[in-house]
Amino acid sequence: MPTILITTDYLTPGDEVDDYLTGLGFTTRHHPMRGKRTSEELIAALDGVEGALIANEPMSAEVLGRASRLRAIVRTGVGYDSVDVMAADRLGITVSNLPGINANAVAEYTIGLLLVQARDLVRMAAGVTAGGWPRRDGFELRGKTLGVIGRGAVAQRVRPLAEAFGMNVPDGLPLEDLLRVSDFVSIHTALTDRTRHLIDAAALARMKPTAHLINTARGGIVDENALADAVRTGRIAGAALDVAETEPLPAGSVLRGVDGITVFSHMAGQTAEARRDAGIEGARELVAALAGHPAHTVGLVP
Repeated sequence: MPTILITTDYLTPGDEVDDYLTGLGFTTRHHPMRGKRTSEELIAALDGVEGALIANEPMSAEVLGRASRLRAIVRTGVGYDSVDVMAADRLGITVSNLPGINANAVAEYTIGLLLVQARDLVRMAAGVTAGGWPRRDGFELRGKTLGVIGRGAVAQRVRPLAEAFGMNVPDGLPLEDLLRVSDFVSIHTALTDRTRHLIDAAALARMKPTAHLINTARGGIVDENALADAVRTGRIAGAALDVAETEPLPAGSVLRGVDGITVFSHMAGQTAEARRDAGIEGARELVAALAGHPAHTVGLVP
């Protein structure tokens, strides 16, 4: 039976996913991704592997071209921008993701970030930790307008949660109009050539000076230099970001030290429930892909 590489860090030998795969006769190889990994390290991990259940591994054309036995890749999440899908197609390797697998987790987290910004919770807690007792007015979500960028599973889950708080969530507005009327702008779209730096200086200039930007999608959708400048100069009020263009956030990132910008560590989809679902559904998708009938391919193969 084929050997399967597992790099998703919360999947471990002897867990439910491992038992499922080994019970079907597969050999599993665990190389959890924690921090950066060189191409040579990844190529070595893929040696003799036919299927890969991955985190955000940089599956470049070079890596894929040297993984001679690899036939199927499954991303244990939604985003797959770390995989060179065109190169995989040329090599006959199927690439799958798990659309909507963590939608509820990300939607709930998004509402959390709205509350963080509206009540300035991070700075309030930091003030208490520093020995103070800061008290200043925040504002309520009720009656505010949330502009949702994207129409996928997370966006669809965010809408009713926001409406339950009494927010107005416009539908069908052009991006320029959406930016102009929103008190919060929340990003829920994939990173593609079309959406890279979608939120640039011009987009930020269309937003209200009291508006906040929320990003739980991909860091590359936002021009970080433009965002830092917009918040620093008061062009917009602030931003809560769960993602960055480079992760972990570099020491010299322009996002550091900007009063009003809070960066979290890409954890919107990390709940026990979402992780369990992603692990087992990813394993099932990989088994199906190796059998020639994947359900969620993102490329041209098969």
